[in-house]
Formats: sequence, C-alpha cells, structure tokens
Amino acid sequence: MLDEAGAGDPTAARERLVLLEDVPLLDIQHPDVEMLVDELVANHLLPQKAAADARHIAVSAVFGVDYLLTWNCKHIANAETLPRIYRKIREARFEPPLVVTPEEFSGD
Repeated sequence: MLDEAGAGDPTAARERLVLLEDVPLLDIQHPDVEMLVDELVANHLLPQKAAADARHIAVSAVFGVDYLLTWNCKHIANAETLPRIYRKIREARFEPPLVVTPEEFSGD
C-alpha cells in the first residue's frame, strides 16, 4: 500500500503518504496471507500478474479488515470474479472484506 501511495506524481504521493502516517501496518508476509495469495492465484481467481492485488485481498481477510476500498475494478472490485474470491476466502476459514470503490463507500 505504501509503495503504491508513494508512486506517481511526487506532490500527490507526498500528500497520500502524509494521510497514511498513522495507519497501522499489517504483516503482508504472514504465513496465512501467503497461503491465501497462493490459493487465489492457483485457482485462477486472479492472474499471476495481479499477485499484488491478491495480497491486498488476502491481508484484508487474514487480519479481519471490514472494508477493502479500491479503484481496481479489473481484478478486485469485479462483480464477475468477486463471488468466487469470497467463496475461496471462506473455504480458507476467513471472512472476506467487503470490497467497494471509494464512491460506493462514501455513498456519493
């Protein structure tokens, strides 16, 4: 998340990173996260090239995050694949986060 927030336009990146300063960081290399990423990719729920997206989903599920906000409608907030992703997460005995776009979350 910090890598993505720090990328792009330097001024915008600095502003994003300031907003994230007090956000607690989660262990993205936790064994359960690794297992879930592998499951999501191995079962073709996300392509290998989207392993970083699978990691966002897995971290959220493993650590009980309620909402995963994303503008990524190709791999994450995708109505066609999301039900299968949710099913795989539940099979792994985790509760999936509710995946929404920021617009959906804010009600705008």
